Amino acid sequence: MTDTSTASTRQFQAEARQLLHLMTHSLYSNREIFVRELISNAADACDKLRYQALKEPELLAEDAELKIRILVDEKKKTLTFIDSGIGMNMEEVHQNIGTIASSGTAKFFEQMTGDERKDSALIGQFGVGFYSAFIVAKQVEIFTRKAGLGADQGVHWSSTGDADYIAEPAVLNERGTRIVLHLKNDAKEFLDAWRLKGIVRKYSEHIATPIQFAEAKDTANHETLNSATALWTRPRNEIAEDDYRAFYRQLSHDFADPLLWSHNRVEGRLDYTSLLFVPARASADLWRREGIRGLKLYIRRTFVLDDAEQFLPPWLRFIKGVLDANDLPLNVSRELLQDAPQVEKIRTALTKRVLDLLAKTAKSDGETYQKFWNEFGSVIKEGLVEGGEHSEKLLGLLRCASTLGDAGVQNVSLQQYLDRMPEGQEKIYFLTGDSSANLTRSPLLESFRKAGTEVLLLADPVDEWVMSALTEFQGKHFQDVARGDLDQPASDAEAEDKAETSADAPAIVTRIKDVIEEQVSAVRVSRRLVDSPSCLVLNEFDMGHQMRRVMQASGQQFPEAKPVLEINPTHPLIQQMEQEANEDRFADFARLLLDNARIAGGELPLDSGAYLERLNRYLLRSPE
Repeated sequence: MTDTSTASTRQFQAEARQLLHLMTHSLYSNREIFVRELISNAADACDKLRYQALKEPELLAEDAELKIRILVDEKKKTLTFIDSGIGMNMEEVHQNIGTIASSGTAKFFEQMTGDERKDSALIGQFGVGFYSAFIVAKQVEIFTRKAGLGADQGVHWSSTGDADYIAEPAVLNERGTRIVLHLKNDAKEFLDAWRLKGIVRKYSEHIATPIQFAEAKDTANHETLNSATALWTRPRNEIAEDDYRAFYRQLSHDFADPLLWSHNRVEGRLDYTSLLFVPARASADLWRREGIRGLKLYIRRTFVLDDAEQFLPPWLRFIKGVLDANDLPLNVSRELLQDAPQVEKIRTALTKRVLDLLAKTAKSDGETYQKFWNEFGSVIKEGLVEGGEHSEKLLGLLRCASTLGDAGVQNVSLQQYLDRMPEGQEKIYFLTGDSSANLTRSPLLESFRKAGTEVLLLADPVDEWVMSALTEFQGKHFQDVARGDLDQPASDAEAEDKAETSADAPAIVTRIKDVIEEQVSAVRVSRRLVDSPSCLVLNEFDMGHQMRRVMQASGQQFPEAKPVLEINPTHPLIQQMEQEANEDRFADFARLLLDNARIAGGELPLDSGAYLERLNRYLLRSPE
């Protein structure tokens, strides 16, 4: 065994040297992160001693108080982190500081089995955070003595972050670890008390061990910086609703109270606590790609990420909250989560929890749920396109405007639609468009209104995209009323009338198609129209108007598709056209009919100037 009782100079392990190089250059996105890392390690040391003392109470005999202290010495340009935790002996210093292959905390974890692993729920697993000290320090010193050892068995470790380090015996009167950072000239900002206290409160507010701050000139006068308790770790029955609301406002910087929240603790193979909030209103950056997303991630109450997107799908990006996990694999910087099955399992569980909360609210408090849908319904619809295991729950949350509901108000669920369906109706009818007003007046709805058949009216920009991904709900298929040769339910008398009228229609259909055949794929007698002379419908697999406009606005190419013109032979305008012998006038009529159908469908004429000329000619015609 190597003699570790005298001073020695050793080289860092090769991987540690590489890590030090990264630390001093580009590993962390901001320099202040070293404060979080050193406090986290100090908290781990205190947690280890607290756990070990359950078996060996004598370890706390010299000082039962576990705490973390931060000292600033502006004169010496040093920043010191002191903990009264478990400390290290010489061998452990070489193993845990000289290498990265053996994390001290990881070793500690491996020694525990069974119930002990659950009992050590506060012990962290961050083996490399210490090296972040070299981001700001030109030299780092460690003074450490392991709990239970004598004062003469302390260790002094020192390094400038180059190839080697020095470790030597030291006499230390206190157990635990003291880390002294000799700051670089460009890191003097961390000697500023206000700046440093702000960083501690930002990252370590909920560390369970008290964190005290003092200046070297007045060490007797210290200030405790953290509350040493995390709201989400407290039992729900001990937390008032006002506490949740206050915490949400602090967490989200939102002036309004949250609409809903869910607080849950999971134990077992996965061990984590979640506190999730549904805001009362959408944030201004909801649709901005660069906006902050995700939950605040803590690991054993140590803040890790502001925007951990991995734990909720993009269509729940409006959720605010905290996830505090006991053990998650992180990369060396702890800023980006590695792919891991635990992450995916937590993501699935949290997604289900949010959907269950929303479904419960929709059932028990329709008014509150309507407020939610008005703010976030368009985002929820994105989840319907992704499909997956949550599709059925998302369909249950969907709310739409309807021909039987209040004009333009999205308050009809698919279940309500099914409950109102008459016997014999096999499809869920819907119509998409760019505004509720245009949809409400659409000629495509005339026969449905006459028959008393409900149609869902979908005016959100994403609706056409969403509905293209849906097939059915509870065995009933979705049917776009603007597509295909629709077989819409009608009474026997109406069917006979339409059949008789259609028998005389082929002649006018042929005449119209001869005029506009370059602009339409077909002309046919409509089953949809009652009061209007014409309408345009899409072929079954054509791209709809909404998607065309979106792709056109983004400069994308899309396949050309000609619509179908449907006519109503019983309308006076069509009957007047049948009597028109002048082919030029008939051609004007046919083209006006097509342009009117475009306008009724929320589109513009292909040639507005030509449309106005034809309209003026028609208006100036002398009565015969």
